[in-house]
Amino acid sequence: MLIPFSVTMKVIKVLEECEINYLIGGSLGSSIYGIPRATLDADLVTELDRTKVEQLVEKLKDEFYIDAGMIHKAIQDQSCFNLIHLETMFKVDIFILKNDPYAQEEFSRRRPEIIAETGQMIQVASPEDIILTKLVWYKNGGFVADRQYQDAKGVLLVQEVLLDHDYLTHWAKVLGVDDLLGKIYLDVRKNKQ
Repeated sequence: MLIPFSVTMKVIKVLEECEINYLIGGSLGSSIYGIPRATLDADLVTELDRTKVEQLVEKLKDEFYIDAGMIHKAIQDQSCFNLIHLETMFKVDIFILKNDPYAQEEFSRRRPEIIAETGQMIQVASPEDIILTKLVWYKNGGFVADRQYQDAKGVLLVQEVLLDHDYLTHWAKVLGVDDLLGKIYLDVRKNKQ
């Protein structure tokens, strides 16, 4: 199994042991539903609260750089912290689930997927939410991180007939990325011609 998945699976195993709900997003999520690509980190969204921090640190501290203070600050700010796998230096970014309508909707729509190589079940953001989140990151990054756009396009290309297009259209408008979603639809249609 590739380093991104094997390291991420170590973190997921601990999250599950600690009964912390999560979803995989980012480039790992887009690689599951779209066109796989190499990635330098993994992105997880979690329902982590203060009562689980000590247990999480205890279970991960031998294999990962992990800082309890950084985790408490991330929980307080509804932001993120990272774990660094000491052997490989692979980074796992842990985002704290935000208390806004879209973040809550995305989290409620996560899907169980089975990793073919191991048979393990993981929780992944829906393909629609991968597309939307990638477009938001692309927009917020000043439209320069083309890999975000390409990841979103890859998911749409591979999953197009299975997607909930009404959901995509609704949330793209709410999130202010409806123009980018329209552009991706046009790009995908051009690719198919």
